Amino acid sequence: MSPASRIAVVGDVITDVVAVLSGPLATGSDTAAGIRFSGGGQAANTAAWLAALGAEVTLAAAIGDDEAGRDRVAELERVGVACAVERHEGYPTGTVIVLTHDGERTMISQRGANLRLTAAQVDRALAAAPDAGHVHLSAYTLLDAGSRDAGLRALAAARERGLTTSVDAASAAPLRRVGATDFLAWVRDVDLLLVNTDEATVLAGGLDPAAQGRALTAVARRVVVKRGAAGAVWVDRTGVVEAAPARGVPVVDVTGAGDAFAAGLLTAWLAGADPRAALSRAGDLGALAVSSVGARP
Repeated sequence: MSPASRIAVVGDVITDVVAVLSGPLATGSDTAAGIRFSGGGQAANTAAWLAALGAEVTLAAAIGDDEAGRDRVAELERVGVACAVERHEGYPTGTVIVLTHDGERTMISQRGANLRLTAAQVDRALAAAPDAGHVHLSAYTLLDAGSRDAGLRALAAARERGLTTSVDAASAAPLRRVGATDFLAWVRDVDLLLVNTDEATVLAGGLDPAAQGRALTAVARRVVVKRGAAGAVWVDRTGVVEAAPARGVPVVDVTGAGDAFAAGLLTAWLAGADPRAALSRAGDLGALAVSSVGARP
């Protein structure tokens, strides 16, 4: 793929309600917090970071026919994302309540209209983006039965068009629910699989990160294991193993950090960077993301 080729991102659009807690959650009582509403969703966040990096990007997603959905699309279009987003009457735009404290986050999710994303819509989005050279899929699309056909179609359509592919594994708990065997079958032969430490453990067992990456290269051509403050590891089928430390920055909010990391990694790798340089660029973006509240640049 050439550096100028468009990246098609497939997945979710969400309204994030982010609460940065002043201390541990006082269950059954009150906890002071700073609260803000902002655009979210793994796919939408990654698309926004890609656009901020100057990439041409199209987002295929579904929203409700509501004010929240219109606001989310307007935000994305303002930063340069081409939105192949369809509205669904009677379904709310997805919402996630994010509780964040001491470098950790807990998410309470309503998937809403994201479950209405269809294979036909993915085909329409790709047909309208003939300059696309790569498809990046948020695995939330695969992990929900309602949108699974759309996720599978995104990967199949990319193969048919000769496009490169990447998948972000999304979240450990839903991965555990669907099972490693099924998920790995769905993403077989993707060019790049991104997993965090918890997701890697679900998919490859309790090994060290390099060993997890090597195990997962039986399915994906390249694997990046994101280790938070411990950095990241790249492993590919040629035997290359590259590790990079994380940037030492004050952590304000980790929401969207993995999405920023993915955007940095993709733009560098698709432009021809080697694994070390791609991880370095990804780390820069992840560090920028955790330094402020919210999931977007």
